[in-house]
Amino acid sequence: MDRKIIATAGAAGALAAITTGAVLLAAPAIATGVAAQAGVAGNSHHGQGNGQGNGQGMGNGQGMGSGQGKGMDSGGGGGALNITNLASGTLTDEQKQVLASMAEEEKLAHDVYVALGAKYPEDQQFAHISKSETRHLEAVRALLARYQVADPTAGQAEGSFASVRFQDLYNQLTASATTSADALQAGVTIEQTDIADLEAAKAAVAAAPDVSSVYSHLITASQHHLQAFGG
Repeated sequence: MDRKIIATAGAAGALAAITTGAVLLAAPAIATGVAAQAGVAGNSHHGQGNGQGNGQGMGNGQGMGSGQGKGMDSGGGGGALNITNLASGTLTDEQKQVLASMAEEEKLAHDVYVALGAKYPEDQQFAHISKSETRHLEAVRALLARYQVADPTAGQAEGSFASVRFQDLYNQLTASATTSADALQAGVTIEQTDIADLEAAKAAVAAAPDVSSVYSHLITASQHHLQAFGG
């Protein structure tokens, strides 16, 4: 698979400074965007969940777990996804690299949204969704621990990244949002890229049902975030 590249639209609110196409993922096969995780603090979308099953809820308001789970990203709050209820599997070295990059991607989304929320407090999406991204990162970190993959976000301060790519991207995203419209467009760009990257990552992990499940719910979360930013 080709690496994806972030490029912004040319509309008035488009993010001006990410025009050089910063590649997001250090892993060989897949570019990761800016992601979302499972079991979130509530934010701007509401609704019923996506069915019933087992484990911690992962729906939108009502859970996609047995009974009534905690809300995922919208409506009610929720804790981190309990992956102990999800069957583990196997990951290739490449898939482990992708998972590690997803952790940095989740942190990138969180840190960018915190920075833009402080800059444009009237856009409350940033405050709500940054809380969701915290829980998203927790879910990915739980998978990293389960599969004994080093966490590249461990010990990194807010706005700091182990990867030069993610550090540069953070700097570009925060510096280029010179208006509220630019900031919201940054959120759109982040979530659109993340959805595409998560879908590609999910397609490659059939042998790891727990990772596939988390990726699936992160996709749903990113879709809600995208709507909240007007995408």
